[in-house]
Amino acid sequence: MALHSRICELFGVEHPILNAPMGGGDAPGRLAAAVSEAGGLGMIGGTAMGGAPWLRDEIRHARASTARPFGVGFITHLPGADELTRVALDEGVGVIAHSFGDPSPYVEPAHRAGAKVICQVRTLDEARRAADAGVDAITAQGTEAGGHTGTISTLPLVPAVVDEVAPIPVIAAGGIGDGRGIAAAFLLGAEGVWLGTVFLATPEAGVPDAYKDRVVHAGIHDTVLTSVFDIAMGIPWPDGVAGRAIRNRFTDRWHGHEDELRGSVREHPMTGSPADAEQTALYAGPSARFVARMEPAGAVLRRLASDAESVLRERPRSLLR
Repeated sequence: MALHSRICELFGVEHPILNAPMGGGDAPGRLAAAVSEAGGLGMIGGTAMGGAPWLRDEIRHARASTARPFGVGFITHLPGADELTRVALDEGVGVIAHSFGDPSPYVEPAHRAGAKVICQVRTLDEARRAADAGVDAITAQGTEAGGHTGTISTLPLVPAVVDEVAPIPVIAAGGIGDGRGIAAAFLLGAEGVWLGTVFLATPEAGVPDAYKDRVVHAGIHDTVLTSVFDIAMGIPWPDGVAGRAIRNRFTDRWHGHEDELRGSVREHPMTGSPADAEQTALYAGPSARFVARMEPAGAVLRRLASDAESVLRERPRSLLR
């Protein structure tokens, strides 16, 4: 008996597991294709410095690598979201995800093109707005997520969103890194899971090797929710949103000294080299604790699905008398 939910039916996949569409090139076409080939829903992070030409190439790379469904996700409040979404729809992508912005303008065009729409939310107000906009699924992202996230924990947020937007299926995100976490999400009422950190230390992820190594060696206490990288880069984010990253010398120096950092950036703009793991953002969550080694994305997906199925079969039987 395999784990199966409405997400499988909605997106035409074997396992109700999605890789997070991590922006900045972190989730390229090769990662999405590997996840989809293993039976999940692979997602390309469509917001990247390369813009529309990069996204078009990544979509075509994924399509050349898998005949299975995959999607593209966008950081909706940043410039270029309209153009990038049009690229994805013109390329025939079947699943479009939006985060950190109002999905309303994007739902009808996607549906007209035959695509499904996911909206990632961090509060009940955001969940209600997404439901009213007519999205097909909602991702409830808890603060344990790596990368940009809110402040409400996954454990209370997921069932609250499930209750708020029923019957729209909810996908759980934030701090889920093994089969037990996936099983717990389903018991909270989720119909799927959206995982980012566990796919970072894969050959297919688009981050430098030094970043992947830090994820492998990070413990449960090694991340911090901080705005320092956004201040340094001059990138605006909605109120209540910050970035969860692995601590490094940059966070040790500037976290808690944000006003001083703002003054320093005005004098000397900071960018940070992507290859310098001590000075750039290593976005990841505490679920890095469950990343023990470099592993292909397809193997990660299949192992997580198998482990979740085992937990859901065995654990209830051991508790109920």
